[in-house]
Amino acid sequence: MSNVQPVRGTKDLLAQEMRRHSLVETAAEHIAGRFGYAKISTPIFEFTNVFARTLGDTSDIVTKEMYTFQDKGGDSLTLRPEGTAGVARAFISEGLKQQTPYRAFYSGPMFRHERPQKGRMRQFHQIGVELIGVGEPVADVEVISLGVALLRELGLLNDTVLHLNTLGDSESRSAYLAVLVDYFKGHEKTLSSDSRERLTKNPLRILDSKATEDQSIIANAPAYSDYLTTEASAFFTQVRTGLDDLDISYVLNPKLVRGLDYYSHTAFEFVTDKLGAQGTVLAGGRYDGLIEMMGGPATPGIGWAAGIERLSMLLDDVPAPIRPIAIISMGAEADRMARKLAYDLRLDGFAIDMAYRGNLSKRLKRANKLQARAAIIIGDDELGRDSATLRDLDSGEQQHVPLNELANLLMPFREDFGGA
Repeated sequence: MSNVQPVRGTKDLLAQEMRRHSLVETAAEHIAGRFGYAKISTPIFEFTNVFARTLGDTSDIVTKEMYTFQDKGGDSLTLRPEGTAGVARAFISEGLKQQTPYRAFYSGPMFRHERPQKGRMRQFHQIGVELIGVGEPVADVEVISLGVALLRELGLLNDTVLHLNTLGDSESRSAYLAVLVDYFKGHEKTLSSDSRERLTKNPLRILDSKATEDQSIIANAPAYSDYLTTEASAFFTQVRTGLDDLDISYVLNPKLVRGLDYYSHTAFEFVTDKLGAQGTVLAGGRYDGLIEMMGGPATPGIGWAAGIERLSMLLDDVPAPIRPIAIISMGAEADRMARKLAYDLRLDGFAIDMAYRGNLSKRLKRANKLQARAAIIIGDDELGRDSATLRDLDSGEQQHVPLNELANLLMPFREDFGGA
């Protein structure tokens, strides 16, 4: 192949971007851990019906975007387009009902065949949390507050706005859908083609439409809040009170919906205006009917997911690379000594770089290019004295150091390399 390129919608994460990626992922795992969420990993592909059933047979993801294939055994498999379905499947198949409340954190690649654009790739990466087994509003507050804590940790909280809505309970939903469908049918001729299709398959999704011709119709649509049962309204009030108690600010967004029947009560998104059209960076909601619909016991759940790429694009500063210590050896015996020294220092927690060819000048230039913090130089003179030359590459100062004292003298540099 003369033109070797990554597949459209995928990209290589090289060192600088990978540092951003890792910063987000590591921060998320740490914050989730403080809230009691343990990291798990589900398979990168599942039986297709895991996603087809949970995401809805008529959803764009299922009908247009899933990467589905038949394996050699004849099974239909799908690369995961999102994380919640896999966690819910694991909850059922691994018999985790006895561990409720079950708190899980996950991270990893997801796959959707979409038109690639800023912040949206065909292979993308998500972090997410799921709290399964708690039906009370305190769970909603906990999960949202975890998202707030993560955004604060990343320095992004002030760049986002929390949008909040309620989908009520099943009785609320049925009452609202009947009124909503009647309303949209009265405007069917002027709706966009996508919204006309949704009217028969998933009418709530019309409220999500970005089509210009739909906006005035949506603006005058009946309000969901007018059709909430007393119980659903009280649930949402408790969620809002819980957020107020934690000084978590939000805006009510009555157009924020989830189209599938297993969603209920709280829906939320953290939205930014710094990424253009792809403004949602973290989104979630309550899915009390999901696990039962998948064949498990009736179990409430709530969670969120966030795109690592989108979050990393918002970071102001690229994390600095580790500044290594360069070991420069000249001569066969010095090379042997240097390799042993490098191994020992790495075991002690130091980041070590070694160049295997070139004269002293070229190797020092390499060390400076890598922004090495210090250089250890070993040649015939040093071998004869059982020592090394230690050069501080920031100040230029250097000293002869006995090899058995080297590790201790390097300790002031160790913190720069993430040593334990």
